[in-house]
Amino acid sequence: MAISLFHLTVPTYLQTLGAVSGFLDRGLSHFQENNVDPDEIVETRLFENMLPFKFQIWSVAHHSKGALDGLKAGVFGPPSPMGELNYAALQKVIADTREGVQAITADQVKSLEGGDMAFEMGGRRIPFTAENFILSFSLPNFHFHAATAYDILRTKGVPLGKRDYMGALRFKTG
Repeated sequence: MAISLFHLTVPTYLQTLGAVSGFLDRGLSHFQENNVDPDEIVETRLFENMLPFKFQIWSVAHHSKGALDGLKAGVFGPPSPMGELNYAALQKVIADTREGVQAITADQVKSLEGGDMAFEMGGRRIPFTAENFILSFSLPNFHFHAATAYDILRTKGVPLGKRDYMGALRFKTG
């Protein structure tokens, strides 16, 4: 069976978005149990030259639902400014993103297969096909930002393991 653009995107995004939602919930529980204000975490960085936790979560949303929206428009750029976000708002960003991705149908994504796509930043335009944009740009970014958010929570003592990052596996049925 050939892998469709839909199967490369929607189920993959939903698996990781579910995992991100889960580790955000585990983080909140951990912080509450340890009398740590979860809002202190939103500005945490792994290294001073890396963007903070809130940007990592914002980028997970941007490189999933935002990437699919970009495919429809034929253009994708850096994420919009995120403003002030607390921990609860970051959880809502992921919940809203999951809901948005769940609403996208296979037929909607199929209509984007083979389409032209460009990443634009400043005056630079990088052309892609829809598939190459997803495989070589958006999915790697999506996973990078999800893993970085996970790592930040780990550095704050949240008891997470690899399984928490992987989310619900898609087993063979029938």
